[in-house]
Amino acid sequence: MIPQDGDISSLKSEFIQTQLDAGFSRQEIEQFLTQANYNQKVIDAITTPWEAKPWHLYQPIFLTDKRLAKGIEFWKTHAKTIARAAKQFEVDPEIIVAIIGIETFYGGYMGTYPVIDALYTLGFHYTPRARFFRKELANLQQLAKEEHLDITHLNGSYAGAMGFGQFIPSSYRHYAVDFDNDGKRDLVGNPVDAIGSVANYFHQHGWKKGELVTLPLTNHQLPENLTVWKGEKLNYKVADILSPEIALAQNVDIDISQKALIVELVQEDKTDYWLGLNNFYVITRYNRSPLYAMAVYQFSQQLKDAYAKQ
Repeated sequence: MIPQDGDISSLKSEFIQTQLDAGFSRQEIEQFLTQANYNQKVIDAITTPWEAKPWHLYQPIFLTDKRLAKGIEFWKTHAKTIARAAKQFEVDPEIIVAIIGIETFYGGYMGTYPVIDALYTLGFHYTPRARFFRKELANLQQLAKEEHLDITHLNGSYAGAMGFGQFIPSSYRHYAVDFDNDGKRDLVGNPVDAIGSVANYFHQHGWKKGELVTLPLTNHQLPENLTVWKGEKLNYKVADILSPEIALAQNVDIDISQKALIVELVQEDKTDYWLGLNNFYVITRYNRSPLYAMAVYQFSQQLKDAYAKQ
Protein backbone atom coordinates (compact mmCIF):
# COMPACT_ATOMS: atom_id res chain seq x y z
CA MET A 1 0.00 0.00 0.00
CA ILE A 2 1.53 3.31 -1.13
CA PRO A 3 0.39 6.57 0.52
CA GLN A 4 -1.60 9.02 -1.62
CA ASP A 5 -0.27 12.47 -2.49
CA GLY A 6 -2.42 14.09 0.19
CA ASP A 7 -1.11 11.69 2.79
CA ILE A 8 2.49 12.38 1.75
CA SER A 9 1.95 16.13 2.01
CA SER A 10 0.56 15.67 5.52
CA LEU A 11 3.46 13.42 6.51
CA LYS A 12 5.97 15.94 5.21
CA SER A 13 4.32 18.69 7.25
CA GLU A 14 4.59 16.46 10.30
CA PHE A 15 8.26 15.73 9.52
CA ILE A 16 9.02 19.44 9.14
CA GLN A 17 7.41 20.18 12.50
CA THR A 18 9.41 17.41 14.16
CA GLN A 19 12.64 18.87 12.80
CA LEU A 20 11.64 22.40 13.78
CA ASP A 21 11.12 21.10 17.31
CA ALA A 22 14.60 19.53 17.10
CA GLY A 23 16.13 22.94 16.45
CA PHE A 24 16.46 23.09 12.67
CA SER A 25 15.27 26.13 10.74
CA ARG A 26 12.53 25.72 8.14
CA GLN A 27 15.07 26.62 5.46
CA GLU A 28 17.46 23.88 6.65
CA ILE A 29 14.69 21.29 6.64
CA GLU A 30 13.33 22.23 3.23
CA GLN A 31 16.82 22.28 1.76
CA PHE A 32 17.44 18.84 3.26
CA LEU A 33 14.23 17.46 1.73
CA THR A 34 14.94 18.92 -1.70
CA GLN A 35 18.03 16.69 -1.86
CA ALA A 36 15.89 13.55 -1.48
CA ASN A 37 14.39 11.64 -4.41
CA TYR A 38 11.97 8.74 -4.68
CA ASN A 39 13.72 5.52 -5.75
CA GLN A 40 11.57 2.60 -6.92
CA LYS A 41 14.54 0.23 -6.63
CA VAL A 42 14.45 0.77 -2.85
CA ILE A 43 10.86 -0.44 -2.70
CA ASP A 44 11.71 -3.41 -4.92
CA ALA A 45 14.62 -4.36 -2.66
CA ILE A 46 12.79 -4.16 0.66
CA THR A 47 9.92 -6.29 -0.64
CA THR A 48 12.27 -9.12 -1.71
CA PRO A 49 14.82 -9.47 1.13
CA TRP A 50 17.47 -12.21 1.16
CA GLU A 51 16.15 -13.32 4.53
CA ALA A 52 13.03 -14.62 2.77
CA LYS A 53 15.16 -17.43 1.30
CA PRO A 54 15.32 -20.84 3.03
CA TRP A 55 18.52 -21.51 4.95
CA HIS A 56 20.01 -23.88 2.36
CA LEU A 57 19.91 -21.03 -0.20
CA TYR A 58 20.70 -18.21 2.23
CA GLN A 59 23.77 -19.68 3.91
CA PRO A 60 25.90 -20.15 0.74
CA ILE A 61 25.53 -16.44 -0.07
CA PHE A 62 27.55 -15.48 3.00
CA LEU A 63 29.76 -18.42 3.95
CA THR A 64 32.25 -18.54 1.09
CA ASP A 65 35.97 -19.22 0.81
CA LYS A 66 36.42 -15.78 -0.73
CA ARG A 67 34.81 -14.01 2.25
CA LEU A 68 36.79 -16.14 4.69
CA ALA A 69 40.10 -15.28 2.99
CA LYS A 70 39.21 -11.60 3.00
CA GLY A 71 38.24 -11.84 6.68
CA ILE A 72 41.58 -13.32 7.67
CA GLU A 73 43.36 -10.61 5.69
CA PHE A 74 41.28 -7.91 7.42
CA TRP A 75 41.91 -9.45 10.85
CA LYS A 76 45.68 -9.56 10.24
CA THR A 77 45.74 -5.98 8.97
CA HIS A 78 43.80 -4.63 11.95
CA ALA A 79 44.87 -7.18 14.58
CA LYS A 80 45.85 -4.63 17.25
CA THR A 81 42.67 -2.58 16.77
CA ILE A 82 40.46 -5.68 16.87
CA ALA A 83 42.20 -6.96 20.01
CA ARG A 84 41.84 -3.56 21.68
CA ALA A 85 38.13 -3.36 20.79
CA ALA A 86 37.51 -6.93 21.98
CA LYS A 87 39.17 -6.19 25.32
CA GLN A 88 37.66 -2.73 25.89
CA PHE A 89 34.09 -3.71 24.97
CA GLU A 90 34.28 -7.35 26.17
CA VAL A 91 33.27 -8.81 22.82
CA ASP A 92 34.77 -11.86 21.11
CA PRO A 93 37.02 -10.64 18.27
CA GLU A 94 35.69 -13.09 15.69
CA ILE A 95 32.20 -11.58 16.03
CA ILE A 96 33.52 -8.11 15.17
CA VAL A 97 35.32 -9.47 12.11
CA ALA A 98 32.33 -11.58 11.07
CA ILE A 99 29.87 -8.68 11.18
CA ILE A 100 31.99 -6.42 8.98
CA GLY A 101 32.52 -9.30 6.56
CA ILE A 102 28.85 -10.25 6.32
CA GLU A 103 27.71 -6.63 6.08
CA THR A 104 30.09 -5.16 3.51
CA PHE A 105 32.76 -7.71 2.56
CA TYR A 106 35.19 -5.60 4.61
CA GLY A 107 34.26 -2.33 3.01
CA GLY A 108 34.10 -3.72 -0.51
CA TYR A 109 30.34 -3.36 -0.88
CA MET A 110 28.96 -0.55 1.27
CA GLY A 111 25.87 0.02 -0.86
CA THR A 112 24.97 2.05 -3.92
CA TYR A 113 21.74 3.71 -2.79
CA PRO A 114 21.93 7.38 -1.76
CA VAL A 115 21.10 7.13 1.95
CA ILE A 116 18.81 10.15 1.90
CA ASP A 117 16.86 8.71 -1.07
CA ALA A 118 16.47 5.33 0.61
CA LEU A 119 15.14 6.79 3.86
CA TYR A 120 12.94 9.33 2.09
CA THR A 121 11.44 6.63 -0.15
CA LEU A 122 10.71 4.27 2.72
CA GLY A 123 9.62 7.02 5.08
CA PHE A 124 7.02 8.47 2.73
CA HIS A 125 6.19 5.67 0.29
CA TYR A 126 6.40 2.38 2.23
CA THR A 127 3.44 2.18 4.59
CA PRO A 128 4.42 -0.97 6.59
CA ARG A 129 7.44 0.73 8.21
CA ALA A 130 7.07 4.37 7.15
CA ARG A 131 7.11 5.79 10.68
CA PHE A 132 10.35 3.99 11.51
CA PHE A 133 12.09 5.23 8.38
CA ARG A 134 10.89 8.82 8.84
CA LYS A 135 12.54 8.72 12.25
CA GLU A 136 15.71 7.47 10.58
CA LEU A 137 15.47 10.29 8.02
CA ALA A 138 15.21 12.75 10.91
CA ASN A 139 18.24 11.10 12.53
CA LEU A 140 20.11 11.40 9.25
CA GLN A 141 19.69 15.17 9.27
CA GLN A 142 20.92 15.28 12.87
CA LEU A 143 23.82 12.97 12.06
CA ALA A 144 24.90 15.00 9.04
CA LYS A 145 25.01 18.11 11.21
CA GLU A 146 26.85 16.43 14.09
CA GLU A 147 29.45 14.60 12.01
CA HIS A 148 29.68 17.07 9.11
CA LEU A 149 28.69 14.42 6.56
CA ASP A 150 28.19 15.26 2.90
CA ILE A 151 24.67 13.97 2.22
CA THR A 152 25.12 14.20 -1.55
CA HIS A 153 27.90 11.58 -1.53
CA LEU A 154 26.62 9.29 1.24
CA ASN A 155 25.62 5.89 -0.15
CA GLY A 156 24.46 2.77 1.65
CA SER A 157 21.94 -0.05 1.66
CA TYR A 158 18.33 0.08 0.48
CA ALA A 159 17.38 0.53 4.15
CA GLY A 160 19.67 3.51 4.68
CA ALA A 161 22.49 1.68 6.48
CA MET A 162 26.01 2.95 5.85
CA GLY A 163 29.68 2.33 6.40
CA PHE A 164 31.79 -0.77 7.09
CA GLY A 165 29.28 -2.06 9.64
CA GLN A 166 26.13 -0.74 7.95
CA PHE A 167 24.76 1.42 10.76
CA ILE A 168 21.42 3.12 10.23
CA PRO A 169 21.49 6.81 11.27
CA SER A 170 20.09 6.28 14.79
CA SER A 171 22.63 3.51 15.47
CA TYR A 172 25.42 5.68 14.05
CA ARG A 173 24.44 8.50 16.39
CA HIS A 174 24.09 6.30 19.49
CA TYR A 175 26.78 3.62 19.11
CA ALA A 176 29.55 4.99 16.88
CA VAL A 177 32.83 5.71 18.66
CA ASP A 178 35.93 7.68 17.71
CA PHE A 179 38.24 4.71 18.18
CA ASP A 180 41.39 6.34 16.82
CA ASN A 181 40.86 9.60 18.73
CA ASP A 182 41.10 11.87 15.69
CA GLY A 183 38.02 13.88 16.69
CA LYS A 184 35.66 12.23 14.19
CA ARG A 185 33.36 9.20 14.23
CA ASP A 186 33.88 8.03 10.66
CA LEU A 187 32.23 4.69 9.91
CA VAL A 188 32.37 5.16 6.14
CA GLY A 189 36.06 5.80 5.52
CA ASN A 190 37.76 4.64 8.72
CA PRO A 191 37.91 0.90 9.55
CA VAL A 192 39.35 1.66 13.00
CA ASP A 193 36.26 3.61 14.03
CA ALA A 194 34.08 0.92 12.44
CA ILE A 195 35.75 -1.88 14.43
CA GLY A 196 35.33 -0.01 17.72
CA SER A 197 31.74 0.92 16.89
CA VAL A 198 30.66 -2.63 16.04
CA ALA A 199 32.21 -3.81 19.31
CA ASN A 200 30.46 -1.05 21.24
CA TYR A 201 27.12 -1.93 19.60
CA PHE A 202 27.40 -5.52 20.78
CA HIS A 203 28.57 -4.45 24.23
CA GLN A 204 25.65 -2.05 24.64
CA HIS A 205 23.19 -4.78 23.63
CA GLY A 206 24.42 -7.25 26.22
CA TRP A 207 26.99 -9.51 24.56
CA LYS A 208 28.70 -11.87 27.03
CA LYS A 209 32.29 -12.53 25.96
CA GLY A 210 33.28 -16.17 25.85
CA GLU A 211 29.75 -17.49 26.39
CA LEU A 212 27.86 -19.89 24.12
CA VAL A 213 25.85 -18.50 21.21
CA THR A 214 23.81 -21.37 19.79
CA LEU A 215 23.76 -25.18 19.89
CA PRO A 216 22.21 -27.77 17.55
CA LEU A 217 19.24 -29.82 18.73
CA THR A 218 18.62 -33.47 17.93
CA ASN A 219 15.16 -33.20 16.42
CA HIS A 220 14.07 -32.43 12.88
CA GLN A 221 10.54 -31.83 14.14
CA LEU A 222 9.44 -29.69 17.07
CA PRO A 223 7.22 -30.96 19.88
CA GLU A 224 3.74 -29.39 19.64
CA ASN A 225 4.22 -27.30 22.80
CA LEU A 226 7.19 -25.38 21.33
CA THR A 227 7.32 -22.64 18.70
CA VAL A 228 10.10 -21.20 16.57
CA TRP A 229 11.37 -17.72 17.45
CA LYS A 230 9.81 -14.98 15.30
CA GLY A 231 11.47 -11.87 16.69
CA GLU A 232 9.65 -11.52 20.00
CA LYS A 233 11.27 -11.01 23.40
CA LEU A 234 12.68 -14.18 24.89
CA ASN A 235 9.85 -16.08 26.56
CA TYR A 236 11.48 -19.48 26.95
CA LYS A 237 14.17 -20.66 29.31
CA VAL A 238 16.46 -23.52 28.32
CA ALA A 239 14.54 -25.73 30.75
CA ASP A 240 11.31 -25.04 28.83
CA ILE A 241 12.85 -26.32 25.60
CA LEU A 242 15.03 -29.31 26.48
CA SER A 243 13.23 -32.54 27.29
CA PRO A 244 13.37 -36.26 26.48
CA GLU A 245 11.64 -35.31 23.21
CA ILE A 246 14.18 -32.68 22.16
CA ALA A 247 17.78 -32.60 23.37
CA LEU A 248 21.14 -31.03 22.63
CA ALA A 249 22.95 -32.77 19.79
CA GLN A 250 26.20 -32.55 21.75
CA ASN A 251 26.99 -33.02 25.41
CA VAL A 252 27.39 -29.48 26.81
CA ASP A 253 27.16 -28.27 30.40
CA ILE A 254 24.58 -25.47 30.24
CA ASP A 255 22.62 -23.32 32.70
CA ILE A 256 19.01 -24.37 32.07
CA SER A 257 17.62 -21.28 33.85
CA GLN A 258 18.91 -18.86 31.19
CA LYS A 259 16.61 -17.44 28.54
CA ALA A 260 16.61 -19.07 25.13
CA LEU A 261 14.91 -19.34 21.75
CA ILE A 262 14.48 -21.91 18.98
CA VAL A 263 15.96 -21.35 15.53
CA GLU A 264 14.58 -23.14 12.47
CA LEU A 265 16.89 -23.84 9.53
CA VAL A 266 15.17 -25.25 6.45
CA GLN A 267 17.50 -27.57 4.55
CA GLU A 268 16.79 -29.19 1.18
CA ASP A 269 15.65 -32.52 2.66
CA LYS A 270 14.96 -31.76 6.33
CA THR A 271 14.53 -29.01 8.92
CA ASP A 272 17.18 -28.45 11.58
CA TYR A 273 16.53 -26.80 14.93
CA TRP A 274 19.03 -24.96 17.10
CA LEU A 275 18.94 -23.58 20.63
CA GLY A 276 19.71 -19.85 20.62
CA LEU A 277 21.08 -18.25 23.79
CA ASN A 278 21.63 -14.65 24.93
CA ASN A 279 24.49 -13.98 22.53
CA PHE A 280 22.43 -15.24 19.59
CA TYR A 281 19.65 -12.85 20.58
CA VAL A 282 22.20 -10.01 20.73
CA ILE A 283 23.22 -10.68 17.11
CA THR A 284 19.54 -10.26 16.17
CA ARG A 285 19.66 -6.74 17.64
CA TYR A 286 21.90 -5.97 14.66
CA ASN A 287 19.58 -7.65 12.16
CA ARG A 288 16.40 -9.29 13.41
CA SER A 289 16.56 -12.25 11.03
CA PRO A 290 17.52 -15.51 12.79
CA LEU A 291 19.07 -16.65 9.49
CA TYR A 292 21.32 -13.59 9.52
CA ALA A 293 22.33 -14.28 13.12
CA MET A 294 23.13 -17.91 12.31
CA ALA A 295 25.21 -16.88 9.29
CA VAL A 296 27.17 -14.42 11.45
CA TYR A 297 27.74 -17.07 14.11
CA GLN A 298 28.85 -19.78 11.71
CA PHE A 299 31.11 -17.38 9.83
CA SER A 300 32.64 -16.18 13.10
CA GLN A 301 33.54 -19.78 13.95
CA GLN A 302 35.15 -20.27 10.53
CA LEU A 303 37.16 -17.09 11.09
CA LYS A 304 38.20 -18.08 14.60
CA ASP A 305 39.44 -21.50 13.49
CA ALA A 306 41.22 -20.20 10.38
CA TYR A 307 42.87 -17.28 12.21
CA ALA A 308 44.13 -19.59 14.97
CA LYS A 309 45.90 -21.69 12.32
CA GLN A 310 47.78 -18.73 10.84
